[in-house]
Amino acid sequence: MDFKEASLKFKRFIETEKARSNETLRAYMSDLKDFRLFLENAGKLNVIEDIDQITAFHVRGFVASRFTKLKKISVGRKLAALRTFFRFLTRDGFLKNNPALSVSAPKREKPLPRALSVDDVDRFFSRNQEGLKRDLAIFELMYSSGLRVSELTSLQVGDVDLENGWVRVIGKGSKERYCPVGEKAIESLRAYLPERLMILNAHPDVRGVKALFLNNRGGRLSSRHVRRLMKSCLDTANLGRDASPHAFRHSFATHLLQGGADLRSIQELLGHSSLSTTQRYTKVDLGKLMEVYDKAHPRSGFHDSNSDSKT
Repeated sequence: MDFKEASLKFKRFIETEKARSNETLRAYMSDLKDFRLFLENAGKLNVIEDIDQITAFHVRGFVASRFTKLKKISVGRKLAALRTFFRFLTRDGFLKNNPALSVSAPKREKPLPRALSVDDVDRFFSRNQEGLKRDLAIFELMYSSGLRVSELTSLQVGDVDLENGWVRVIGKGSKERYCPVGEKAIESLRAYLPERLMILNAHPDVRGVKALFLNNRGGRLSSRHVRRLMKSCLDTANLGRDASPHAFRHSFATHLLQGGADLRSIQELLGHSSLSTTQRYTKVDLGKLMEVYDKAHPRSGFHDSNSDSKT
């Protein structure tokens, strides 16, 4: 079978069995065309005429050639399209092996998260004081304890200890951790809890709900609702273009590090299993790192010159 016939069969498969969108179909066919043109320009007419001769060497060469023109995420998408194409051909018996299966996908670029400055956080809270007590409690707790949105919405009333300033969090992988809650967050939560009780009393059918943060009908507040609310309030403070709804978690970690906290402690507070993940949340300028080095390293040359030394 030649490449053209195989492409047409794949197109019909996507249109009928997979029922993918027109945009997805166009993307797949564009990637296949790009691969065929690569083979033609490389003089590999034999593999175009007989797809059974296509090997991992051809696919790997195609992927490598795209790096000079495209971002890693786009190259990865093209490889994914080829894998789907060849998987279909092997499944239906047109090929014995999938030549794209052994080709490694490029590692996706991980942009550094955007953290708000302390002044930005102050502006956020000053511009959003007039909303619901629930919303202010949400924002204060997110910033105070570095919670993920999903962790915040899964909290039960009993998870928060306002007397001792702790919150029990169930994070990714059902891992439990305890995070401190600051005074501002405690104050906002105390103001919100009577409002929460009023919502439950207005909806007798949900009085047994244990969720900490409720919607207007007395049900558990959804993560989608919180993200939408957060985005709206960031816009109100003119910070929407600079930060995502995840900004408070980034800011929590960055501000702790700038205040002198060590990475291992921040890792525990964030619930990260890997320290390298924590480092991505804590983008600190070189000046801060040099300051820590100068104060801590015994041979940095910036210690007290009046101290006695013996040789």
